[in-house]
Amino acid sequence: MTEYSSDLLRLLSARGYIHQVTDAHGLDALAAKQIVPGYIGFDPTAPSLHVGSLVQIMMLRRLQQAGHKPVVLMGGGTGKIGDPSFKDEARKLLTDDTITSNVASIKRVFERFLTFGDGPSDAVMVDNADWLDKLEYIPFLREIGQHFSINRMLSFDSVKLRLDREQSLSFLEFNYMILQGYDFLELSRRSGVRLQMGGSDQWGNIVNGIELTRRVAGETVYGLTTPLITTADGAKMGKTMSGAVWLNADALPAYDYWQFWRNTQDADVGRFLRLFTDLPLDEIARLEALQGAEINDAKKILADAATALCRGEAAAAEARETARRTFEEGAAGDALPTFTVEGGSIAILDALVALGLVASKGEAKRLIKGGGARVGDDKVSDEALIVTVGAAPVRIAAGKKHHGLLVASTPSA
Repeated sequence: MTEYSSDLLRLLSARGYIHQVTDAHGLDALAAKQIVPGYIGFDPTAPSLHVGSLVQIMMLRRLQQAGHKPVVLMGGGTGKIGDPSFKDEARKLLTDDTITSNVASIKRVFERFLTFGDGPSDAVMVDNADWLDKLEYIPFLREIGQHFSINRMLSFDSVKLRLDREQSLSFLEFNYMILQGYDFLELSRRSGVRLQMGGSDQWGNIVNGIELTRRVAGETVYGLTTPLITTADGAKMGKTMSGAVWLNADALPAYDYWQFWRNTQDADVGRFLRLFTDLPLDEIARLEALQGAEINDAKKILADAATALCRGEAAAAEARETARRTFEEGAAGDALPTFTVEGGSIAILDALVALGLVASKGEAKRLIKGGGARVGDDKVSDEALIVTVGAAPVRIAAGKKHHGLLVASTPSA
């Protein structure tokens, strides 16, 4: 492992965040002598980010923990195009109103992870629509476009993937990397930003911004990327059979968020504890060394710590108690996903979808065929089953770890 002199790079290295650095020695020296403003961009393509973005949010948290200044860049401008990096097809274009609404919704989650304010190392949130929306096309081409080589842009893996598959890459999307590079230049001018961080798929975009800032402003800035975060079996981080694991509380119940972490594969426990919690490294080393059934204790600690960061201590405690009652006592905790049934009965396929235990009726049918659905303690074998809900809630399960409650509607007086 490389020896660093700055608290920032020592922290990032020890916890496994570093994949590539444009100039590790230069960044290390800078971070050792002054506060470094660093940014990561997030495009508001939905009302909530999901767990796939969490490593980037944690990077900003680590930046602040090391005494530096996190800059959260919301892509209100670039979100109107959509990042084409490693995408099979163009993103659906969003309206201005949708983007504005998504930005407002996403902002809430960052307040859980960062301390915002006016101090030297307090986090700030900015929106690139503030400068991108005001650009004039011809002046922009003259000032900025001349610094970008089409030959080089075509060599980036994110572009080659689309072209090699003979999938269309629109001129609109092709402009995205120019605009992202311009963001770095603009942030260096406005806020003294010296560092951009991102996932490994952003390397080409980050390098573009570094070179543009050097050529136009004569400033030395730096880039750092994280490894691609996948699970031990190679799956993309943040996806489950029921869909994305959303960070916003109104998009996914705290119990489901806790269960996602509790279901971590044994081989991932130590890595995820380092990346997604603030537990001390010596404690993490002890936990990841646990064997057999004891590794489940480490998974519960991971679930508690990750949920407390994103949803708060109270939500984590409630989710943990619900899990304990559900799995250890066979009872139904208060935090389980709940669906109110009108009319006293509901088809099992509809119930599984309504509770968010599966993404579709087709998936529900496959679950039942595989013997993974239960009503109470009884396995469901008939996909046409009608579940009757009376005064007592009815517990529905998908597999061993996903549960929900059906409750009857309260008659009006």
